[in-house]
Amino acid sequence: MLRIEALSKSYDRTPVFHDVSLVLAPGEFVAMLGESGVGKSTLLNCIAGLDEADSGSVQLDGQRVLSLSEPERARLRREKLGFVFQAFHLLPQLTVAQNIELPLRLLGKPDAQRTNELLAAVGLAGLGARSPAQLSGGQLQRVALARALVHRPRLILADEPTGNLDPATAERMLDLLQAQVKAEGAACLLVTHSAAAAARADRRVQLTAGGIVG
Repeated sequence: MLRIEALSKSYDRTPVFHDVSLVLAPGEFVAMLGESGVGKSTLLNCIAGLDEADSGSVQLDGQRVLSLSEPERARLRREKLGFVFQAFHLLPQLTVAQNIELPLRLLGKPDAQRTNELLAAVGLAGLGARSPAQLSGGQLQRVALARALVHRPRLILADEPTGNLDPATAERMLDLLQAQVKAEGAACLLVTHSAAAAARADRRVQLTAGGIVG
């Protein structure tokens, strides 16, 4: 589902990560750990084609992401990628339900029932008409997770998706994430500092200055 080969990235000649190679199979849930500043979020952005790597390759479901044009990358993200951003990136002018449904609308497949199912699954049933400004940080994080899953993506990139959640809620959200990975035959790369979240993964890898370990 995802194949990364010898991926490297630097800013102003300062290396962020170097020679990263990693393969995720369909149905696999992989946790990536690493010290702050080692480039975990930047790596996710490069995988998604939101940032340019200096060298190497990324294949998502057989497509070479880095060789695609920006419109082609945008289409690939819409169709096959679910991204849980650490900063949420919800649209303030949309309601909670509209934010969740947005990936479906971009695909021309609005589905209120699926949206409501995800609202309930993340424990926010009845809050769909609220604006993001009316929610707490933990609730916003759950909206971001629901949005990433609503269109049943082939690959889920999750950047600290439980960082603002209490332990019990974090466990429920990881249950939901794992259930969708297994049910849809998707793959998930979870970036986390949480030992409890990492323990839920099928496999754990460490991002270091020299690449991937594990």
